[in-house]
Amino acid sequence: MFTAPHIHAMVIHFPIALLLTGFLFELLSLLSKSHFVKKASFYLLLLGAIGAIVAYVSGSYAGDGMTDGILQEPLEIHEEAATITLWLAIITALIRASMYFFNYQRTWLKWSTFLLFLVLVASVARTGYLGGELVFKHGAGIELALPDFGDPSAE
Repeated sequence: MFTAPHIHAMVIHFPIALLLTGFLFELLSLLSKSHFVKKASFYLLLLGAIGAIVAYVSGSYAGDGMTDGILQEPLEIHEEAATITLWLAIITALIRASMYFFNYQRTWLKWSTFLLFLVLVASVARTGYLGGELVFKHGAGIELALPDFGDPSAE
């Protein structure tokens, strides 16, 4: 059966990959001026922002019940980082969507959104690192159970 931590672990990798790849395409578009690469960066950012919303919601459910004990502080730090990442993703996507749909292509705005995208990617990396620490350092969401080998005399 799927639990909230399982679902969060399944969906979280999509926005990470989409946003990191989108930023690489954004960097390439600044260097190459390719229209295809620029559009790909835009759509990867949009998909990554939508994925960040899904990851945030699933993470909220995954964190339910882990608010006491040794997990409380690292969970709160991860949640705060995730909130910052979520808002950066939404703001960056909204600005880029406005630029795209209104065909507003000022050089200063292109560089500003590039820097905002860079901050978003750094925030994604920090949030992912803190989430990894929750699992691999603190054991959040890990079920420790011995396998059921059955009754050895029943064979």
